[in-house]
Amino acid sequence: MELHLNSRNAPELKLSRNYVDMLEGYAHSKDKKKHKDAITFVKQKIDSAKWFIDAIKQRQNTLETTMNAIMEYQREYFLTSDETKLRPMILKDIAEIVNLDISTISRVANSKYVQTPFGTFLLKSFFSESMQTESGEEVSTREIKKILMDCIDAEEKTKPYTDEQLTKILKEKGYNIARRTVAKYREQLSIPVARLRKEL
Repeated sequence: MELHLNSRNAPELKLSRNYVDMLEGYAHSKDKKKHKDAITFVKQKIDSAKWFIDAIKQRQNTLETTMNAIMEYQREYFLTSDETKLRPMILKDIAEIVNLDISTISRVANSKYVQTPFGTFLLKSFFSESMQTESGEEVSTREIKKILMDCIDAEEKTKPYTDEQLTKILKEKGYNIARRTVAKYREQLSIPVARLRKEL
């Protein structure tokens, strides 16, 4: 697996040579006092530009570090594109790996996308809470949503499954979740209730 940041629209930033030459010219002038205000002004502009360039580089580094950690954490998923391979992962998991604040990881995850061979996704979509199966195994809520969606895709369209029936099917597969949770996941997947899915 390889990660590349999309920097096509981000030009390389550098200090204007004119400002640097101007500052050097004023600094080596015989009458430095006369140019004191100009020196202060140019120096402030150069310092601001350096700060801005460093901030952009830091932002790129944070994004790359965070994405590398997510790729490694969800390695099986990125190698197979199988959503059932997604591990439960919360912001704190990645924050601890990269040694950054949770709010920083949240900001990155909420505003950035990753392009993969099997689609483009918001980073936030790889984070999910965990649930325990009947065998005690920790699974991602996204895995449960995928299985729920597969059940609905495979249902007989003239007799679609009710939320109660879906709950029973998931329990038979080892996912012991409440009917209201099934309804919540179904709504999050933008899937209507059984009577609205019915085809004659």
